[in-house]
Amino acid sequence: MKAINKVTSSAVPVNIENIDTDQIIPARFLKSTNREGFGKNLFRDWRYENDDPSRPRTDFPLNQNRYTGKILVAGKNFGCGSSREHAAWAIKDYGFDVVVSSFFADIFKNNALNNFCLPVTVSEEFLKELFEAIDRKPSTLVTVDLENQTIHFEGRDVAVKEKFDISHYKKTCLLNGFDDIDYLLNMKEEITAFENKTLTHPSAL
Repeated sequence: MKAINKVTSSAVPVNIENIDTDQIIPARFLKSTNREGFGKNLFRDWRYENDDPSRPRTDFPLNQNRYTGKILVAGKNFGCGSSREHAAWAIKDYGFDVVVSSFFADIFKNNALNNFCLPVTVSEEFLKELFEAIDRKPSTLVTVDLENQTIHFEGRDVAVKEKFDISHYKKTCLLNGFDDIDYLLNMKEEITAFENKTLTHPSAL
């Protein structure tokens, strides 16, 4: 898995609220348990006319050459609906390392973190300013600094910056490229020391 620390990239805006997991990756594409290959069907029903890849909808951001990058910016309540992990797989497989929104459904948020895709929750005011900045200048660079838990971009007059929250455990995993097992293995010496202390001095607990 690829570790995440600082991501600086232009962004792809999907300014729609309540995007559910069935729009992120429709149920008909959930037949595989392999995480690869889902990106081509990300937002499938919104990207193509009559489910025909030869007929892309020109008004959808993913089909517009002016929007590129590793950061997806989405409307409030992103990832609601069913708990399918495939939604996180599709976003990551498409090439996004970060998703920015003012609110994420809890299950989607956890699935994204487990798949090394960072969900960044910002205020509604920040999100509005970010959408406006990208609309004015699609090449606007957004920087997400996981170590310092900040996100910023160049706004109309000055740099716009905000802090975001993330659990210490998930932050450690993303910074080091750890899954749950890797995290425990990294603590092997500490766990062994604790076990030895317990066996030698049980009353110390």
